[in-house]
Amino acid sequence: MFIRIILLIAIATFTIISCGDDTIDSMSGETVDLNTWLVPQEEVLDGGPGKDGIPSVDNPKFSTSAETPELIINDLVVGIVHNGKARAYPHPILDWHEIVNDEIDDLSVAITYCPLTGTGVGWDRLVNGQTTTFGVSGLLYNSNLMPYDRVTNSTWSQQRLECVNGRLIESTPDIVILTETTLKTWLEAYPDSEIMNNDTGFGRSYGTYPYGDYKTNQERILFPLSNNDNRLPNKERVLGIIMGKESYAVLFNTSNNETEVLQRSLDGMDIVIARNTDKNFIQAFYNPDGLNFEAINEGVGIMTDSNGNTYDLTGHVLDGPNSGTRLEQPVSFIGYWFSWGTFYPEIEIIE
Repeated sequence: MFIRIILLIAIATFTIISCGDDTIDSMSGETVDLNTWLVPQEEVLDGGPGKDGIPSVDNPKFSTSAETPELIINDLVVGIVHNGKARAYPHPILDWHEIVNDEIDDLSVAITYCPLTGTGVGWDRLVNGQTTTFGVSGLLYNSNLMPYDRVTNSTWSQQRLECVNGRLIESTPDIVILTETTLKTWLEAYPDSEIMNNDTGFGRSYGTYPYGDYKTNQERILFPLSNNDNRLPNKERVLGIIMGKESYAVLFNTSNNETEVLQRSLDGMDIVIARNTDKNFIQAFYNPDGLNFEAINEGVGIMTDSNGNTYDLTGHVLDGPNSGTRLEQPVSFIGYWFSWGTFYPEIEIIE
């Protein structure tokens, strides 16, 4: 009898697993079709380490600039400023973890970074009224990170900015704009910034890049792509801007090493773009008042407007009539060209 009961349990378990087309959502009681994907399911690939094989950092620790080794000063970071608090997350740590779940005052944010596409995007962790954390699913679409949220186990596409499978399918995260630049440039703008340190709780070789020559080898793409766009070198870093159904790629300026300001109308909206190759940043801001902007190359400011306001790296007004305010930013983040060309085939290049 005991053996028979065990067999029946095993058969029932097998039946539940083998029915895998649907599952009952424990929160809503609704049936969720797990076979429905917003991307071709055959193009969703196993990256190798498996779910949480690349562990997210859920309790990040931070140091000050005085406690940070000088040797990482030229490393790339993604930075955020919220309620006057600045934090930077170094690429050499993100390369090994890809997701950092953090809190800055009232903001719960996931720093998502895909080393294969070079894309760093901030997501508000408040999703559908619930605060969640994100983990690394181990899946890739177009060589790009696919996070999963730990409340519903739904699968998301980082560069599509969308949930592509599970209970939250078609949901979109609220984007928290990050700034990618070198730690040196970041600290020039925010000398009191906190800097995420190596005390992650995991033993990793943070001083060693885990993907060999991947950053510089233009032909080395590790996973298949749905679209190849050869207008630019694969690994050229560009700022992608998403505005409605339109997308734009802004190149670093190659004519000089000073800050340059571009003013454009994109998708019917006035946009100002500040870029500097030497300081390694490209930033895009809305210009709702149609002001004229000029670049500056002294102090910590990057540009001024025709009303006499001076702006810092993330669009905060340092001084002027609008002191204490900040320019809003469109959804934008830096990534390798091949990833922007793959996900957004109609993307327009801004020289």
